[in-house]
Amino acid sequence: MSDLIKFERDEAIATVILNRPQKLNAMTKPMWGALAGAMLALSADEALRCIVLRGAGGKAFSPGNDISEFETERSNPKQAAAYGELLHKALAAIRECRHPTVALIEGICVGGGMEIAACCDIRICGESARFGAPINKLGLVMAYPEIEGLLRLVGRAATLEILLEGQIFGAAKALQLGLITRVTSDAEVEREAYATAQRIADGAPLVARWHKAFLKRLESGEPLTQQEIAEGYACYATEDFKIGYQGFLAKTKPEFTGR
Repeated sequence: MSDLIKFERDEAIATVILNRPQKLNAMTKPMWGALAGAMLALSADEALRCIVLRGAGGKAFSPGNDISEFETERSNPKQAAAYGELLHKALAAIRECRHPTVALIEGICVGGGMEIAACCDIRICGESARFGAPINKLGLVMAYPEIEGLLRLVGRAATLEILLEGQIFGAAKALQLGLITRVTSDAEVEREAYATAQRIADGAPLVARWHKAFLKRLESGEPLTQQEIAEGYACYATEDFKIGYQGFLAKTKPEFTGR
């Protein structure tokens, strides 16, 4: 992985770090490419059970794209399309990741940073975190693949409020809109995010993947096939099911194998 996208691992929990603290983790074209590669590789790792995404330095998750790149990398529609292709691959890799993802948000989480967080399954921030997408002040639109994640998360009315007003708002407002799952004190946000990741990792990993897949399928709005309905009972044939119910009866903590 690129030095601008760092990777750490603690047993079944991986951490992906946007690592440009001197610029508050503002995203560059190489960073988007590296983020996509990192998430695709981690999604394929059978031993993982949860991924935490965060920014380096403790002051920001990310303020979005580095504006200084506009002159060299996004100065016309052709360049912007090439840049957008990398950005959208990264967002899709997060959104489509098989493993549960947790956004650990400290400080600024604006623009592309907010789009990254919106693609995560759970988003936990400190009380001083700040959100928004003031791109109307740059004369820019949020492209379809980017706006899709925000729309799915907070709905049409809140998405329009965020985009049309272009305001920067706090954690309480983000929680009210449904942009954030949970708000803690700044001192507790790291502990809470990793405690959340550990609770996820302690569960049956196949079940977590199934739940993510089922929710995505239901969001399509298409009628379920009989084969898809039957998949809801496939868990009964897994080793993890036996481990889980036997542990419950014995009052012992289950040690799931992912099989």
